[in-house]
Amino acid sequence: MTARSIRGTAAAVLAGALALTAAACSNPGGSGAGGGAKDSVVVGIAYEPDSLSPLLGYGKDGNSKIFDGLLAYDGEMRLRPALATALPTVSDDGLTYTYQLREGVKFSDGKPFGAKDVVFTYRTILDEKTNNASRTELDAVKDVTARGEHTVVFTLKYPYAPFDRRTVLPIAPAHIAGEQDVNTGPFTTKPVGTGPYLLTGWSKGEKISFKANPDYWGGAPEVKKFTMAIIKDDDVRATRLRAGELDGAILPPNLAKGFAEDSGRTTYDATTYDYRTVTLPTHHKVTGDTAVRRALDIAVDRETMVDRILEGAGKPAYGPVPTGSEWFARGTERRYDLEGARRILDDAGWKPGKDGVRVKDGVRAAFPLWYLTGDKLRQEHALAYASDAKKAGIDITTQAGTWEVIEPRMRQDAVLAGGGSPGDPDFDQYTLLMSSLAGDGFNNMAWYDNPAVDRALDAGRESGEPAARKAAYDTVQRELVKNPGYTFLTHIDHLYVVNDRWDGLSTQTEPHDHGLASGPWWNIEDWTPKK
Repeated sequence: MTARSIRGTAAAVLAGALALTAAACSNPGGSGAGGGAKDSVVVGIAYEPDSLSPLLGYGKDGNSKIFDGLLAYDGEMRLRPALATALPTVSDDGLTYTYQLREGVKFSDGKPFGAKDVVFTYRTILDEKTNNASRTELDAVKDVTARGEHTVVFTLKYPYAPFDRRTVLPIAPAHIAGEQDVNTGPFTTKPVGTGPYLLTGWSKGEKISFKANPDYWGGAPEVKKFTMAIIKDDDVRATRLRAGELDGAILPPNLAKGFAEDSGRTTYDATTYDYRTVTLPTHHKVTGDTAVRRALDIAVDRETMVDRILEGAGKPAYGPVPTGSEWFARGTERRYDLEGARRILDDAGWKPGKDGVRVKDGVRAAFPLWYLTGDKLRQEHALAYASDAKKAGIDITTQAGTWEVIEPRMRQDAVLAGGGSPGDPDFDQYTLLMSSLAGDGFNNMAWYDNPAVDRALDAGRESGEPAARKAAYDTVQRELVKNPGYTFLTHIDHLYVVNDRWDGLSTQTEPHDHGLASGPWWNIEDWTPKK
């Protein structure tokens, strides 16, 4: 998971840890709205990226539309060639990855793509002067070099098992991005890539507009105009879909249900790694107390949250790894046990006060919990969490705010956060839990500090042996039972309602980030009009 993925602002993707396929279910009855021109699509999403430059993190996990990576994911989340002609050749020691590049590919300005662009992209991201919060994801890279115009070789420091999945990262043109300030230059908002779409406009807070690339090496898309309308409020997104202003939108379960009987629309249910969690900052006298953390971990009624908030579209979360994953550590499930939570607090000296709120050494068991304004799922999770905590004698005040309001408070205040990245447990856990990343933007928001977890994260990242990696990530999950710096609540499915005007729609297993890079439009360049 990345710095941005935990707050919900960028794009991300998965791998073969879960062999679960998102299911689409057709909905009969009702009336579907049109979407304007026959060759255009407008979809409603909940957020926008900070930048459109892959050098700063945009599209790092694929599906960026403007760009291509060396590799890409298919509908089953298997890696396939993109700008590379084939999957990489890997040395026996796992330290060298060699990619042969596709010839004849051009950037949208007509300039040729080549090995120099790949080298430029990766070296720029690894440069500490580049403001890329996801740099640690490429920590294994020792060097990247070109061998002629069409061969690129990556040399690793250690045999990083999921490295090929990091090479879905989009490639930027050296002849443009290399001639300007990487952090502030015009490329950050007016990018040029090799992808199936060209950016035509970005009205921040309103919409991102694209048109089909007529010279795309994979063939010109049949959807000629593609617009992402940025609508942060769930209710407004549903209203605009109902009014016919949108061809599709991501919606929370309670709002998606309102379209279930509409003819001409389909609801797509995507399985995800997306979790909702409460950060428990180490530097707060209450949330930093291990007894409080352990008590909250079993005072929360996860099953009820799944049933009532998600209406069954999800499952309980006990950590960043979903229970259906082969990487999940069996036995780390936490059952709802309110009396057990009360005993933990009693034994630790947190005694009920006159108002029912527990007190220890003059400190009330009380703290604020922030959630993102307009996000009904986060609001409902926050309210349910506060309600459960109150039964144990912990007073939580829920507050809504923008990220500009929340971010400066994260060191001390709890946040109802989101995260999750399929593909490999390193993607989920390193930036979430590594102590050295505490305070680094949205990495390790809880300032979690556990030496045993740090050692296990390093071991899991640097070992090439599957059994050793499984043992390392089992250790991480078991340590989170002993000292949970976060209260994981649910893994949520993503629901999308889309008009039935096109063929070729499907969903992938999705990360936390949804709507922007994921959703039924992950492969919009392959859609065809219904006959």
